Amino acid sequence: MSLNQDIKELVNGLTSDPASWVGQSIISVRQLASSGLELLMKTTDEMRELVKTKGGDERLKHRILSTVFYEASTRTSCSFQTAMLRLGGTVMHIDASASGNTSSKKGETVYDTLRCVQSYTDVTVMRHPVKGTSLDALKCGLCKPLINAGDGVGEHPTQALLDLFTIIDELQMINDKKNSEVDPAEPLIVVMLGDLKHGRTVHSLAQLLARAQTRFLKRPLVLRFCSPDGLKMPDYIKEYVDKCALEVGSNITREDFSSVKDAMLNANVLYATRVQKERFEDINEYNKVAGAYVVNRKLMKDAPMDLIVMHPLPRVDEISTDFDTDPRAAYFRQMENGLYVRMALLALVLGKS
Repeated sequence: MSLNQDIKELVNGLTSDPASWVGQSIISVRQLASSGLELLMKTTDEMRELVKTKGGDERLKHRILSTVFYEASTRTSCSFQTAMLRLGGTVMHIDASASGNTSSKKGETVYDTLRCVQSYTDVTVMRHPVKGTSLDALKCGLCKPLINAGDGVGEHPTQALLDLFTIIDELQMINDKKNSEVDPAEPLIVVMLGDLKHGRTVHSLAQLLARAQTRFLKRPLVLRFCSPDGLKMPDYIKEYVDKCALEVGSNITREDFSSVKDAMLNANVLYATRVQKERFEDINEYNKVAGAYVVNRKLMKDAPMDLIVMHPLPRVDEISTDFDTDPRAAYFRQMENGLYVRMALLALVLGKS
């Protein structure tokens, strides 16, 4: 059975009914129905207000989160751990990488490691370098919720969800904060720039935006893919976007660019990604594309003044630090939003939203 066939069993299972989230694993953005997105975004906004006004609460007291990371992480790991602590819970972190100190060094399988930590905890967050690992583990019969924190070049669903929250927040598209001057017939134009072949963040975000266009975004969507040769968006992602575009009532356009200046014309969002050196087997191939696009003051001089620049981070050299003080630089605000989205997810899957 293919990865897509397996995911079909989970599609649209997370809805506006909080009960549909309780005890559920989060493996793919395809699990969220439009009504489920509405609930998550609303809960995220509430979590932000909670942190800003009270710092947190005790709703997850006596609950324990395990974070199992086979790959390096700063933002995802720290934000999930902080999210649990802000809600009164505690955290057990497992460094399962090659330099870590777990039984994976002795040949223990991912499934056995997860069964072990789930014996002691209530919910697990896992990152793994192999695409499909989270879904494979889920199929083996885990007894507690598992949240996919990135599986190789596959998906990074919680990153895509915080990206969506950032987009609708920055562009004032949240229901009770909508910009009345924005014409609902005006398209949302999102440019995805850089390493689109290996970037699991853009794989998830492209699918999520396409799924959300009709019933959640409720405005035309233009997805512009801009990357060097050899780092194009995978065909299966393009095919999924095109499939969504064929649904009744949808209004989705997919475009390919090589020039970032052309791609940014009238755009609302520039989503930059780093070229992922760790995914290349040949360093010479990496050197050919490294630094292909650099977002800096000079490039952005002619970009729309109301465009926002996002990046999942970490960055290498694809966004110059000289752009950090520009109000269009949203990537640090985006990073902060990761805390609120992950607080919302933990609260929902543990039945304490």
